Amino acid sequence: MKNIPKPHPAKINRRLFVKLLPAAGLGGAAIANAQQPQQQSPEKITKEMMRAAEQLIGIELIDAQEAMALPGVNRNLASYEALRKIDVPLDTEPAIAFHPAPPGKKFNSAKTKIKASKVEPPKFKSVEELAFCTVAQLAELVRTKQVSPVELTKMYLARLKKYGPALLCVVTLTEELALKQAEEAEREIRRGKYRGPLHGIPCGVKDLFATKGIKTTWGAEPFRDQMIDYDSTVVERLRDAGAVLVAKLSMGALAQGGRWFGGMTRNPWQPEETETGSSGSSAGSASSTSAGLVGFSIGTETLGSIVSPSSRCGVTGLRPTYGRVSRYGAMGLSWTMDKIGPICRGVEDCALVLDAIYGPDGRDITVGDAAFNWNPDRPLAQMRIGYVKAEFERGPGQGGNQSAGEERKKMYQEALDALRQAGAKLEPMELPQFSAQSLRIILNAEAATAFDDITRDGRVNQLSGQSPNDWPNSFRTSRFITAVEYIRAQRARTLLMREMDSLMLKWDVFVTPAPGSASLLITNLTGHPAVITRCGFINNLPQAIMFTGNLYDEAAPLRVALAYERATKWHTMHPNLDKLA
Repeated sequence: MKNIPKPHPAKINRRLFVKLLPAAGLGGAAIANAQQPQQQSPEKITKEMMRAAEQLIGIELIDAQEAMALPGVNRNLASYEALRKIDVPLDTEPAIAFHPAPPGKKFNSAKTKIKASKVEPPKFKSVEELAFCTVAQLAELVRTKQVSPVELTKMYLARLKKYGPALLCVVTLTEELALKQAEEAEREIRRGKYRGPLHGIPCGVKDLFATKGIKTTWGAEPFRDQMIDYDSTVVERLRDAGAVLVAKLSMGALAQGGRWFGGMTRNPWQPEETETGSSGSSAGSASSTSAGLVGFSIGTETLGSIVSPSSRCGVTGLRPTYGRVSRYGAMGLSWTMDKIGPICRGVEDCALVLDAIYGPDGRDITVGDAAFNWNPDRPLAQMRIGYVKAEFERGPGQGGNQSAGEERKKMYQEALDALRQAGAKLEPMELPQFSAQSLRIILNAEAATAFDDITRDGRVNQLSGQSPNDWPNSFRTSRFITAVEYIRAQRARTLLMREMDSLMLKWDVFVTPAPGSASLLITNLTGHPAVITRCGFINNLPQAIMFTGNLYDEAAPLRVALAYERATKWHTMHPNLDKLA
């Protein structure tokens, strides 16, 4: 044992001080140093500052407790300042991981060959007539050599150039790469090497996926010239499936809303509307897919960023289970809530795209090894399907439009009737009664952490959105969320996950309106998958319905959504872009 120097006379009770040090997380070396003569330096944090902070953190200390804590608070501040000097690259994950499944829960890892529906390829006179086809239809035309990948790619590139500027849905047109990939796909298919339903199909990705040699701007002014020197896993897997990347698509700046440095992405159904546009943050993915500018697209969701724009633009979106698709190379906003999924013009398209991009990659440790096995012929009568009755019957609310409220109720009643006629046995159900809103601080804290550097150095002030609800204010505000409250919220999240797990033991799928369902926040926190598709129009704008399934079972909500799609006409309707020409 080291010899401890003789105590130096001091005015404080050294015995009490030494007792406090372990509680502050300091070891024996710190105790020895504390007993050495120290040059007293002015404390940056004063008692008066602490008293103000106590109001925020929900504790009240007496004078003696404040005096006792003050040295540790100042030492912590020194640690914070040292941490801020460490260069942490933006693509660095925290040394923690979130897993949505309860401990010990088993999932099927046996993969079967995907079973797709038989599709009758459409008749056409010109390639332009194929713009609004589904992936399944395009794939059959490509497979049977009725149309070539190069023809499709040139057609979609032309539409992107023609309509993209008016819709503000394209950040970067990847024409050179697209033509090269299309030519390669055409050569392979001629030689009999057909990779599957995405082979030769032009697509776009939200501009938060890293693409080597092509800008990845995150829709934000500070990053508009950013080049990342590797491809994200999603981009790699699309390439491996033979898909053709034609564009990097717009997104709300740093994945919020529809406004990016180029302006507000427009909704093809209402392009003149500039306030909400196509919604966000997968704004360009939904807009371009709806407008027939790509065969399909990839978006991301943290708290509604696939559901909301898909609803507004009248397309079909799939938010997979958290940890289903690797986030490697994708901008991190909330490491425990970010999810990646397809946005398409048909339900089965989402299944085909998910099949190509899901599964472990050895880079994202949150990705589970659970199989996605798609069967479009699964009988609905054998599935346990609930619906949140109260949400479907909800009126316009205080001060709302009564006639619009009645129109909404009628539309959703017809949607539920169509499901029943398709063979679904619907049973009323209720969502967990849980204070999920209080858990939003998880997203706020993680987002503020992800962009802490640009908040402190002022680059966040370059973003075009500077209102109270925009990221800059949220990042600054979230600096006042304490670590204790963040971790408490994560513990409360565990309780919510248990409640959802108990609820979903009773159901294969449940149905809600979208957006506007309380399930949106709940299931984004618990990681459950959801499919959103069109169910009608109000005031000439698409409306949507949502199907939510069990963890790692996207096939069930996709199957119910497919039955609904087949029983209705909504997926056959597309926006008229003549006014944009």
